[in-house]
Amino acid sequence: MSTRTITLQVNGKTVTAAVEPRLHLADFLRDRQLLTGTHIGCEHGVCGACTLEIDGAPARSCITYAATCDGASVRTIEDFDADPVMAELRAAFSAEHALQCGYCTPGMLATARDIVLRLPQADEARIRKELSGNLCRCTGYVGIVRAIKRVLAARKEKTHAA
Repeated sequence: MSTRTITLQVNGKTVTAAVEPRLHLADFLRDRQLLTGTHIGCEHGVCGACTLEIDGAPARSCITYAATCDGASVRTIEDFDADPVMAELRAAFSAEHALQCGYCTPGMLATARDIVLRLPQADEARIRKELSGNLCRCTGYVGIVRAIKRVLAARKEKTHAA
């Protein structure tokens, strides 16, 4: 099979690699970059476990070809350790018991971060709609939704206090 050379940013580092045209980004990241925080659940783009950020927007890495990411900036869960929004979300997920087995957590956090940054006025119905592409078979979403609402409320309060 032929390969294509791509260059992309992965967690702020320039990566150049030869990839097969049908290699999925999730496999490229996990197998070639050894970034295993991106989980693969369904391999059809419906569970959201593989959600990460491509050029600042959430994307399903299990249905995104690595070759299409030539020139893109990709952020996996490993790159959010110093991110203040992600720190708020992680604390809220813990406080609201939004975690159980943890398999969906990286993708859920990526989506939650997008909600907090893009939809600061989101209500519960909108949060649930935005989360509809992320499956969690353990929590029932109650804690997840409460955690996101907690972060939105805290950020709103911080804005009003300033």
